Amino acid sequence: MPALGMAQETGKILRWLKAEGDVLRAGEPVMEIETDKAVLEIEAPASGRLANVIAGEGEDVPVGQAVALILAEGETAPEPVRTAVSTHGAEARRAEPLAAGPTLAASPLAAKIAAENNIDLSKIAPKGKRVEKEDVLRFMQAEIPAQAEGRILASPKARRLATERGLDLAAMAGSGPSGAIIAEDLKRGSGGAPATPASTMSSTWRVMAERVTQAWTQVPHFYLMRELRAEGLIAWLETVRETAKTKVTFTDLLVKLVADALTLHPNVNATWREGSIIPQADINIGLAMAVDDGLVVPVLHRATELTLEEIAARRQVLFEQANAGRLPLKDVQGGTFTISNLGMYGIDAFNAVLNAPQAAILAVGRIADRVIAEEGAPQVRPTMFISLTCDHRVVDGARGAQFLKSLAEGIESPPAQADRPNGR
Repeated sequence: MPALGMAQETGKILRWLKAEGDVLRAGEPVMEIETDKAVLEIEAPASGRLANVIAGEGEDVPVGQAVALILAEGETAPEPVRTAVSTHGAEARRAEPLAAGPTLAASPLAAKIAAENNIDLSKIAPKGKRVEKEDVLRFMQAEIPAQAEGRILASPKARRLATERGLDLAAMAGSGPSGAIIAEDLKRGSGGAPATPASTMSSTWRVMAERVTQAWTQVPHFYLMRELRAEGLIAWLETVRETAKTKVTFTDLLVKLVADALTLHPNVNATWREGSIIPQADINIGLAMAVDDGLVVPVLHRATELTLEEIAARRQVLFEQANAGRLPLKDVQGGTFTISNLGMYGIDAFNAVLNAPQAAILAVGRIADRVIAEEGAPQVRPTMFISLTCDHRVVDGARGAQFLKSLAEGIESPPAQADRPNGR
């Protein structure tokens, strides 16, 4: 189980993308996990054959604990282990052979279904070399009548999806073994009403909700806001687009300007961890992106070393991966500052919730014609509002204001930026 951040203790396996015995290629997605930051696909670290999958879907696994083996060609798997099943899930799982009693190999999914229904795996006679999901479901149908016990036969994934979508399993007809409800039944909406947006909560949305709740309740927020002239930013974008091979956006310009401002004010490029301020050597800009399932924050690493076109190209790749639900682990790690731009949605101004443990986040509103005072007379000019949210444990008002002043100068007077080769 990989670690996404220093504070992460466990990760939940949402689903295996490969089955035990499948041949893997290094870099190929092998499982989908949920951490305290995001829902991600984890790639195989090496090529080989997947074996000894000891963690099932829905289980929380401690960081660093093995969940499976990848065997090289000609390599054999160790002796099969018996999984100690319990309703307590991963805490009761043991990865070593039992000292006494016959060993019984079972797939992780079969073991989990048995644990959820208090079934002794030793009572199940498998059709093959180990107990599979179908064996457990068949046993449940024969030995524990669902109607009498009030049980609903459903796979763990189906139960999870039903909870996320607010669906009633009792109103569905299952198409799995012994009439069990499987994930495909929920996708088809078999026997149940489709979920409405209000009742749907994906894993990504749940992670987002937990993180913002934790940040809002545990981090002392304060806000600094400025209204800025935007003529210079508009002119800069027009100049860049004349020669750029990649479509550059206002967000890309802001990434560059924020990175430059953080270089001048490194105390804002810091995190709060275990009661201490931790300065960050690299400037890694996170971009808050809305996807169908919620909000994710992919990261542009070492933004100061990228040209505008490189920033734009990388942002586009991250956007496509985020919408496809295929953000690599490395691209959501290591962020030191976040930008949240809602200008494209017509929002004039807003205050963002901190992306802890980062010390600051920039909220950006739309560029619009507004009336401002110019030489004592009202004039209509394009302006924009930016708001800086700070963690008061790391950044005080004066330091936050100094950073915002440098950023404002870059936004209002950026021609020198356009004169640099490739927008550097």
